Amino acid sequence: MVPRYHPTPLSGGDRKALAKELGKARAMTTILATQAADVRAKGEALIRQADKLLSESWNEKMWADGGPIDPSPTIDQALNGGYSWLQIECSRCKTKREVDLAALRHPPTTAVHDLASRLRCSKCAKAGRRPAATLLQLTPRPHQAAPET
Repeated sequence: MVPRYHPTPLSGGDRKALAKELGKARAMTTILATQAADVRAKGEALIRQADKLLSESWNEKMWADGGPIDPSPTIDQALNGGYSWLQIECSRCKTKREVDLAALRHPPTTAVHDLASRLRCSKCAKAGRRPAATLLQLTPRPHQAAPET
């Protein structure tokens, strides 16, 4: 963008006044840009907190009611809220596993409850069956399996 042209006044007092006003305007842009960055950071933190609360609320509804609850957070909201793993269970063999939401090849606007019909058990797929997965909960990190001895 081309800087705005301010014609220089002929008198000395007017030139000094123009220079003073231009200096104030330049200082104000720095102040306003800093304030905008602060407000944006606060807003992003509030959105992150809202996404976390939405994911926790959905987990509680899933635990209380069972079944894929609609509406659910989107993949993007779950990731933004810190819940990047989805715990699922095969409806046939009852094998539990975690799915990394960031690694899924679905649009980030896909609701988590829509994944129930799309996720399949890999163990049952080897046996020639393709039962749908049952969604259990969103988790911030995968659960570690107990060490086998």
